[in-house]
Amino acid sequence: MTVAPDLPPPGRMWQRWATLSAALTAIGVDDTWTVGEPGAHHDDGGGNWAHLTLVEGGRAVLYGFDHEYSATLEAEPPIDLLADAPAWLPWETLVDHAAQDQLGYALWYADGRWTRAAYPEGVDDGLTQTAGPVLTDQAAHAELIDIVFEWGHHAVDTPAERTRVAAAAERLLHDFTPEALNELLEPLPTFDAYAGLAVAKRAGLLPGTTAPQAPQGTRPPRRTVRKLSETEHDRLIWSAMHDEPERDRPTPIPTGELGALITWLRGRSPAGDGRCSLLAYADGTSVSARDGDHPPAENPEEGNFEAFRHLSTLIRRLREAEADTTHGRWLFLRVETTATGAEVERRYDSWPPWWEDNGRSGPWRTNLRAEIDERSAEWQPSWAKLLLPEVAYRPVE
Repeated sequence: MTVAPDLPPPGRMWQRWATLSAALTAIGVDDTWTVGEPGAHHDDGGGNWAHLTLVEGGRAVLYGFDHEYSATLEAEPPIDLLADAPAWLPWETLVDHAAQDQLGYALWYADGRWTRAAYPEGVDDGLTQTAGPVLTDQAAHAELIDIVFEWGHHAVDTPAERTRVAAAAERLLHDFTPEALNELLEPLPTFDAYAGLAVAKRAGLLPGTTAPQAPQGTRPPRRTVRKLSETEHDRLIWSAMHDEPERDRPTPIPTGELGALITWLRGRSPAGDGRCSLLAYADGTSVSARDGDHPPAENPEEGNFEAFRHLSTLIRRLREAEADTTHGRWLFLRVETTATGAEVERRYDSWPPWWEDNGRSGPWRTNLRAEIDERSAEWQPSWAKLLLPEVAYRPVE
């Protein structure tokens, strides 16, 4: 199913994009709003981007991604942004972005209207966050003013100067000429009008020039789309870990690292009687700990961060000391100390009942994959095959 969003024609969007690019390039910023043969591109430098391509035949495609606001990537069930999309799109590029979970939205323009895949109500796609300045004249106008005062560091910021810059921005936005560009940027200490005009020429804003158009693309005979969201994939693995039986392994030989951890816990017995509990998860990258029945007491001489840093070091050292080249390292650890002894439980394969599962957070798949890959085949749990990325995808023809 598709919908027809209310967006400006691609030609108008392209004109705003190119105007911003020309003004920014003139003041030495040539990597934020850009235009050229591949199309018009915006990159905020933080991994968020938008791209507009004009396609022959009066068509266009607009696509992009915002790692904070493109909630389309987190929707359950997953959204196929390219479902029912036309054959002339730049499919190779779009499929590549989608395969990397870097496609938050994709819209296409033909026969006088924009179209995109339908989303559930309330799901944001990141379009306004990444392409907002070119979606309306007001937004583009405000961006041009910011280019002068914020990007260009204009030293004179008075109401009268604001009015003058606003009028110059209005003229440039609706009638791009070398004179209008100079009028907008003339109060800045340095700018390169020729660099800005080169952008305008490349974008087709100047008389005798035309905007570049891409040839139509070809729909691939086969592609893959998500059948599980990131969270659904995680839950699948976590559920399998709950059901996994723990394999019998030799109990690790007591080490000095185990003694150091037990001593640390006894020293923080909340009742002062040697009883203390530790519940922990660890892998090659992360360590986390939760309270048991007798959580370690706070030490007034050290803050919480320092205490956790020390505890994390003890856990990592024990895990490495008990590592086995065949059956690997444990993932979960429970230690219960008393004044004279200690009970230690290790889980290599399964999610223990004493480690709460809230359904939203758990071991990262990439970390689990790194751990399992280090074990010999006979010591790998049955859920290891669920770690493969292709588990979350299905073929589409």
